[in-house]
Amino acid sequence: MLGYYAQYSQYYITTLMIVTTVCFALPIFIAPIAWARAMRWTIPEHQHLAIYFGRCLGAFILVVEVAMLRSATTGTSFSYAFDILFVVFLLMFVVHVYGALKRIQPITETLEIGFWMMLFVLNMLFYPAAAITL
Repeated sequence: MLGYYAQYSQYYITTLMIVTTVCFALPIFIAPIAWARAMRWTIPEHQHLAIYFGRCLGAFILVVEVAMLRSATTGTSFSYAFDILFVVFLLMFVVHVYGALKRIQPITETLEIGFWMMLFVLNMLFYPAAAITL
């Protein structure tokens, strides 16, 4: 299963980069409170900490986007970008499952569990090699 569609890995990572930049990275980085409201979070009266953490999260997502951009445009560090995505998808899965089990997040975040699982599987299918080399 690993790398089954490896010949399309550049298209996959380019599409993923564009979609996640537009839908997650930039909105969270630029307007974290508006993004949180759209995701049905209850916004506290004092928003400074939420804005700070939202922008920090957005900044780190942009780092991952840059790794994908480099990989997609230069063809270098291709498997490394995919490896980073494996870690991101796994950790985001854990974060969202924890929130669901504790019942501390809106339904939109709980539904993301399937999204992170799907991205993990897609990452496996489009991995640019037949094996992971560490």
